Amino acid sequence: MADRVVEVTENEVPEIPEILEKVLVFSLEEAKEKMLNGADVVPFTSLVVKENLFIENHPGDSVEECFAFAKHTVENARGADAYAFVYDGYIDTDDGTKDAIIGEGGIPGEDSGYAVGYIYTLSDDKPTFEDQIAYIGEAPNFMSGLKDASSYDEEEIDEKYISEDEIDEEDLV
Repeated sequence: MADRVVEVTENEVPEIPEILEKVLVFSLEEAKEKMLNGADVVPFTSLVVKENLFIENHPGDSVEECFAFAKHTVENARGADAYAFVYDGYIDTDDGTKDAIIGEGGIPGEDSGYAVGYIYTLSDDKPTFEDQIAYIGEAPNFMSGLKDASSYDEEEIDEKYISEDEIDEEDLV
């Protein structure tokens, strides 16, 4: 997952909305844990809907295909408050190219999103991560065309995210 261009900025880190910051940090930590346990990071999205977090993997035969799958999932997320799209990639720095787990994310209706990541080095196929998540820059926002989550009807949201198998009989009374 290397061929992705995110606008790198040398300005101050902008104020990231709290819900987006939480989903980005959680998702990056999940990816970091996978790598520390020896697993590959398959690109995935995390969607915040009401009090729930939905995670979906986006494997593909190419970088473009993975991004297309993720974009399709997020663009159709009715009632979601924020998303994170996480993948293993690299960033170009003044010190050269660095491996990083990158998380891009956004909230409904905003023109652009944010990219953050954990920079790491590999030694004997084991990653060593920097202590802090780094702000990378502005990123595309797959939710730019969506309305705020509160604009959606509760039934519309439940219909999209709760399958019949997940409904308790008590909920039907």
